[in-house]
Amino acid sequence: MTDSDDKTMGPADIRRILSLLPHRYPMLLVDRVESMIRDISIHAVKAVTINEPFFQGHFPGRPIMPGVLIIEALAQAGGVLAIESLGLAGSGKLVYFMGIDGVKFRKPVEPGHLLDLHVTILQTKRNICKFEGRAMLGDQLATECQFTAMIADPPSD
Repeated sequence: MTDSDDKTMGPADIRRILSLLPHRYPMLLVDRVESMIRDISIHAVKAVTINEPFFQGHFPGRPIMPGVLIIEALAQAGGVLAIESLGLAGSGKLVYFMGIDGVKFRKPVEPGHLLDLHVTILQTKRNICKFEGRAMLGDQLATECQFTAMIADPPSD
């Protein structure tokens, strides 16, 4: 996945994503990483299909992806970016939400859409990252927000 420039990374498939995130079906909401520049940004993709379990009830006859799951998809893309940027792949560290700001939903996301997830790191301090995220449907903005996350060990049993 690494190009000649050590910070730039090319496409990553689901196997690489599974090695970076603890999420699994039905909560894994990133299907592919198109490109990433460590410490700066990521472009990932979520293929939205009618088989998603949430479409049974949201909404019958007019399936729309819940906004909180669009934000979660952006956060997972940010998690991939943070884990890769901080060199924590395979460490078992988790990325926890701390805050979400300025959320705006502009366009509904429906089955059959490819949701392009663009996340940029705004600031990093020790184990806390602030991100800006945009979920796009082609050239149209579906959702935008800023969010803060903390990288930490998983809770002990």
